[in-house]
Amino acid sequence: MWLYLLQLTARLEVFLGFRLRHSIIALVLALLPGVCLAQNTPKVSLDTSETLFTILASMNACGYDAELNLSDPIRKQIRGELGRAAHDSDDALETTNVMCQYYHEHVRPDPSRDLAQYISLALYLGDPPNFLPKVKEAELPPDAANVVPFAKLAAAFYERAGLHAIWQKHREAYARLADRYHEPLSKTLFDTEIYLKLPSAGYLGRGFTVYLEPMGAPGQVNARNYGNEYYVVISPAGSELKMDQIRHTYLHYLLDPLSLKYPASIKRLDPLLESVKRAPMEEAFKIDTSLLVTECLVRAVEIRAQGNSKTPEALRSDAVEKSMEQGYILTRYFYDSLIQFEKNPEGIRNAYIDLLSNVDLKKEEKRAAEIQFASNASPEVLRFSRPKDQHLLLLAEKRMSGGDLKTAQDLAEQALRNGQEDPGRALFVLAQIAAANKDMAGATGYFERALKVAQEPKVIAWSHIYLGRIFDLQEQRENALNQYHAALSTGGTLPEVKAAAERGLQQPYEPPAPR
Repeated sequence: MWLYLLQLTARLEVFLGFRLRHSIIALVLALLPGVCLAQNTPKVSLDTSETLFTILASMNACGYDAELNLSDPIRKQIRGELGRAAHDSDDALETTNVMCQYYHEHVRPDPSRDLAQYISLALYLGDPPNFLPKVKEAELPPDAANVVPFAKLAAAFYERAGLHAIWQKHREAYARLADRYHEPLSKTLFDTEIYLKLPSAGYLGRGFTVYLEPMGAPGQVNARNYGNEYYVVISPAGSELKMDQIRHTYLHYLLDPLSLKYPASIKRLDPLLESVKRAPMEEAFKIDTSLLVTECLVRAVEIRAQGNSKTPEALRSDAVEKSMEQGYILTRYFYDSLIQFEKNPEGIRNAYIDLLSNVDLKKEEKRAAEIQFASNASPEVLRFSRPKDQHLLLLAEKRMSGGDLKTAQDLAEQALRNGQEDPGRALFVLAQIAAANKDMAGATGYFERALKVAQEPKVIAWSHIYLGRIFDLQEQRENALNQYHAALSTGGTLPEVKAAAERGLQQPYEPPAPR
């Protein structure tokens, strides 16, 4: 019966388009034991976006040429049209010059990060001609927040250079590019759902969109998870379709919600975070157990599903070990567990809680302790929707509160170098680390620097309080009093600031006695 249903689906897909195909997938999976379906169709699409086109075309007009020779020929053709449009009038030329000056001032040393920040911005912008942000600036991802003014400059360029006409001219060519991805994308998503025995049709209110935009570097794939929406942005070139990266993001789309359903079971595994502190993977996985667990499961599924039945086990086992060495320490556990999962009729939605519950914490901690971590890790394809967990400064503060001052210092210094986050807050963190290391001169310098650039009232007020305490310890009471008064004037509405400042005004600060 199972084989017949698959064959039937294969025949039907010849006659049905990509969007309708998911209804057939849902029908097939509904007939399988252990699978329960909602009646809603999933929001899964292959698309193009005039907003993405505008932002990336604007970058190209300013000299962005990463992997230009590897790109689809349409990119060079459009660049030529952009160049002519930019010089078509004095207004267009002036608008282009202003936009490009801003662009060149914000070029990142790493070409992948340079493109990534503009894609993050474009995904948060509304439709033309205004391209207004869909959320408040404070809610933007940090890399997008770094280039927000570019949206307004690109909107002006869109109008003066006639980008809408250029977009319309090439719509048919864009459609042909999408046709190339149509069948392999459909197969990839179908095979993924079949393996997990989990139809995306039950994911009401969530979306998965693959955008094709040839104006970017074809060697780069940018995947994002913003709230309930998952995006993959790809620049096609040649015959390479980057299905591995799409599958990786789609697995997150399917599996991320499961970890959120069982917070107690996930929290039980929190001690594993201690085992990965020195791993080379991204910091987000080191402080968020649900991210770590899901990433390990995603990688295990990828390895189990790669190749075919004749793929040597040694090849798969080597992939598991490499995943573990990067810090994804539950990959082996999930890989072994999936062997049994494949034999059972129930889908991953029903099997998931048992996968979590059956983790032997002591065994996995012991296994992790025996891993020789690699010196570096492959970059994660997907950037998650939990921006606060990925802010370098938040990570630094978490590490500092946990006593890992060296890592906290490295993260704060990196944030300061990158220039993406509040420099005042970065200096404030470095000042606290210096104070914890009993480097009073260094702490004073950092606090004073923080006061020159900080904008957050809490950071400003506490910098004054800490400086007051340092002056008290140095028996410079008058200077200390000035700092406490400054704290009250800048952050006196904050109860904890008011209390600390008033204590400092009443009597000189004395450090707590050592325990």
